[in-house]
Amino acid sequence: MSAATAAAICRPTDAVLRISEEEALDAAVVEDDVEAVAAAPDDGPMLINMGPQHPSTHGVLRIAMELQGETVLRSKPIIGYLHTGMEKTAEDLTFLQGPTNVTRMDYASPLFTELVFCLAVENLLETEIPPRATWIRMLMCELNRMSSHLLFLATNGMDLGAVGMMLYGWREREEILRFFESVTGLRMNHNYIRPGGVAADLPDGWQDDVEHILAVLPDRLEQFDTLMTGQPIWRDRTQGVGVITADEAIAMSATGPLLRSTGEAWDLRRTMPYLAYDEVDFDVVVGAYGDTFDRYSIRLNEIRESMRIVAQCLDKMPKGPYRTEDRKVTPPPRARIDESMEALIHHFKIFTEGFRVPAGETYVAVESPRGELGCYLVSDGGPKPQRVHIRAPSFVNLQSLPHLMYGGLLADAIAIISSVDPIMGEVDR
Repeated sequence: MSAATAAAICRPTDAVLRISEEEALDAAVVEDDVEAVAAAPDDGPMLINMGPQHPSTHGVLRIAMELQGETVLRSKPIIGYLHTGMEKTAEDLTFLQGPTNVTRMDYASPLFTELVFCLAVENLLETEIPPRATWIRMLMCELNRMSSHLLFLATNGMDLGAVGMMLYGWREREEILRFFESVTGLRMNHNYIRPGGVAADLPDGWQDDVEHILAVLPDRLEQFDTLMTGQPIWRDRTQGVGVITADEAIAMSATGPLLRSTGEAWDLRRTMPYLAYDEVDFDVVVGAYGDTFDRYSIRLNEIRESMRIVAQCLDKMPKGPYRTEDRKVTPPPRARIDESMEALIHHFKIFTEGFRVPAGETYVAVESPRGELGCYLVSDGGPKPQRVHIRAPSFVNLQSLPHLMYGGLLADAIAIISSVDPIMGEVDR
């Protein structure tokens, strides 16, 4: 089926599979427009399961599909196979222990989940964060955005048969993860951004490491353009596939590259600035057609824009403390523990009992690589949150899959799922 035919198909309101498997197998009526493009109109529809053990679903995601030949009539994302229960776990952890829990939700960009949780805690604390801590957070998050998009390019290429892209994307991502390890001690799940600032200052020589990343990547991104962007097979597999309009995306609360591919320039860094994003220069990358190719090219070019922001962080990084001096939140310096019993007791109480956060509720959102990542936090005045809820962009964006895949071919479903870039850790949180 051509891209024009797929775009012309009217998408009914019941495109989501809402019937049982038995009813689906017994269903004999197929929409006239879809039946016209089916490979074998005389055959009845067939129900298949894709996942949850499938490499192209990017995790334990199951898609129930009703097919007519190779044409997707209806589909339904089925989640819940990971069942981590992180939001409930957060109620048994202190606010200081919280980041090490939430960082495991989006394991491709863990620093963003740490950031949004800490911003919510700091909102209730009404704590002022030192400028250096703010710029360190922004530097690390933009590098994390780059590593996340590089992972997308690698897996997106692999899903569509560009095996070389898997190797190259993984290679460039390693450059950034190596820097993360030198700063936080870990390649992933860092627990680096904490209420009041960050866990440790940037190490000696960090500027040289970042400059090396900025020097290596431009040529590599040009290679990706040659390998995929201008490749005829790549364009045939992605252009006009999985089309969505701005009105449709907004109606489904889609955010991130999925929304921006429609031409809607909605980016929280620009529309609702946080950290120091109002002090740096960058462009919001948008598409025009809302298809799989737009979502790919947006992420590729967002890496370039993040590089611009990282370069400005290098030039504008202020000096000073990397965490707040508020003794209620910040433990004493390590050297003081050996000299003062009061400092030792203070350190012990901070890490065993935690600090108390004034009663109240707040919602904070940041722009993660996948869209609006929000944290709704409720405190009852104790050292542990009464309620934590994460507005995960992968969870919300998944509801667009039945719409994106309707009327397309089974082979295109692989490209569409990959273009949404879901992370199941934040879906089954």
